[in-house]
Amino acid sequence: MVKRTVVGAHYGLRDWLGQRVTATLMALYTVLFAFKALALPEMNYEAWSGMFAGGFMRFATFLFFMSLFYHAWVGVRDIFMDYIKPVGVRLALHVVVMFLLVGYAGWAAQILWRL
Repeated sequence: MVKRTVVGAHYGLRDWLGQRVTATLMALYTVLFAFKALALPEMNYEAWSGMFAGGFMRFATFLFFMSLFYHAWVGVRDIFMDYIKPVGVRLALHVVVMFLLVGYAGWAAQILWRL
């Protein structure tokens, strides 16, 4: 019997499913947002603030952004793993992208709950 050495990150199915779920969620949110925005009586600050005042749209928008950031992380990480061969450079790029995405998530939360 030949013993195989298994290598790699083994993210396959989990990341494939995560990409599909986040893409579906973002598509549904886009349709919901379009309907809500087109249903506004006027396109001004008060109407837009009113759309987010109830809490549901804030949460849905935050969920959209979290899905977007996870979706971006999986895509960028896979691109780095495929095309950036020096491990140190790849690790540095992973760290930079991770910090940016976490920062963007905090910024999104700050904007949404400041309204």
